[in-house]
This record gives sequence, C-alpha cells and structure tokens, in this order.
Amino acid sequence: MEIERKYAIKKLPIDLDKCSFKVIEQGYLCHNPTVRIRKMDDEYILTYKSKADQTGVKKAGGARISNEVELPLTKDAYMHLRNKADGRLIYKKRYYIPLGDGLTAELDIFDGHLKGFVMVEVEFPSEEAADTFTAPEWFGKELTGDKRFSNYNLSKLSSPDELAL
Repeated sequence: MEIERKYAIKKLPIDLDKCSFKVIEQGYLCHNPTVRIRKMDDEYILTYKSKADQTGVKKAGGARISNEVELPLTKDAYMHLRNKADGRLIYKKRYYIPLGDGLTAELDIFDGHLKGFVMVEVEFPSEEAADTFTAPEWFGKELTGDKRFSNYNLSKLSSPDELAL
C-alpha cells in the first residue's frame, strides 16, 4: 500500500546538490488501474497501481492511498514496452531530501516536455502519519487531490503551461 501527499514548491531547498538523486524515465501503458514502466538509473520496473477505495483519496487528511505492486523488468522488456506507452514519456531527476521522523521528500525536477515543472511528494508509513504531517516552509500548495498532477495526466500534456498553477 502506498500513502502519499503531493505539493507544489515555493522554492528549491538549499544544499540540493548534497542530496542523493536518481534519473527517471517513465511511461504509462494504461490508466485505472495504472500500469507504469520506469527506468530509474539502471533499474527497470513495472508498476501496477489501483485505488485503495473508490476515490483514491482519504477524506480527512487528503492523502492518496493506493495499492501498489512493483515487478522487475529486464532492459529488453522495458524497451519493448516503452514503445507502447500511452502519451509522452516523462523524464525527471528525483532528489531524496530527509525531513526527519523517518520521512523523505521526493523532489521531482522534470525535463523533456515538462521542463521547468517541479513537484514534491512524501510517502508515509500510515494514514495517521499522513494526517498529522506538517509540510516544511519550502513546500507550496498541496496538489494531492488534483488529478491534473498525477504523472499519468502529466504524460498527456504538451508543456507545463497547461497546468495553470
């Protein structure tokens, strides 16, 4: 199970160059349920996500809760499926920023057709942790419940200008 909240950001955190990161390329084979392929550095993954309830969003704290299964792919299998992606491939650099209390901010700086767009998400160990989370000062508006900011929907855009934050 994945419990997460997404945010825009006000400003990039300082010392970002000291944080670990991964270079990601991902595409979507279908939506609802979501089937995603991802290349993360030299690792290849197929992910199946389905909503944990009818809305996929917990009402009280706003966290998105979904069932998620990840399976390894070979490079050949990834390249075969990559050609079948629905929409555009997403390219981003993901920085891992420790927040304390065992939480990590995953800051995505997009490239390709989404160049210039930046978003952060936090995954939580429980619904309670998600409900009681206080975002750091550098986080901006919460985007969790806004479907425009799902990576699947981002793959359908021509540019980040279509988001109208």
